[in-house]
Amino acid sequence: MSSNKIRKAGGAEADEFEANVAQELLNLEMTSTDLKSALSDLYITAAKEVDCAGGRKAIILYVPFKLLKSFNKIHQRLVRELEKKYSGRQVLIIAQRTILGKSFARSHKTQGVRPRSRTLTAVQDAILDDIVYPTEISGKRTRCKVDGKRILKVYLDSKDQANVETRIDTFADVYNKLTNKQISFHFA
Repeated sequence: MSSNKIRKAGGAEADEFEANVAQELLNLEMTSTDLKSALSDLYITAAKEVDCAGGRKAIILYVPFKLLKSFNKIHQRLVRELEKKYSGRQVLIIAQRTILGKSFARSHKTQGVRPRSRTLTAVQDAILDDIVYPTEISGKRTRCKVDGKRILKVYLDSKDQANVETRIDTFADVYNKLTNKQISFHFA
């Protein structure tokens, strides 16, 4: 029954952790009255557990890009409920996006260049937006150190500081694991 809450690409089988997360989503749909109608048509494509600093763990739920807006409508309630189920772990919802290489060649039916939304930097920026949702990013700076390291400074909206301040270390660790870029969060 929980198999309709996770749909992997190519019909691949979900692993044990993904099946567990899909079952929790199904349980939420069955038990929660306010999430029932919203969760009925939603599903995930993958779930991953990431180790963060300080021995903490984070759960990343990958959702289809087309369903991201629907997930964002119930984001706060869904994350709150899932964090209750998986105590001590923070839950992040990220859209499944495709990166097309520079040498991307279209088929003969469709002509044109690679869409900007499929470039590496556009996808990494979108992942950052997904990670910090519902907080808005008010600014970004790239700091280049003398030894050649680059650190991305991200300034978040200060109105959400009380809600997000405890999560920024997790945000930085997850972004580093997904994109291999160093990042630091500040409040503007």
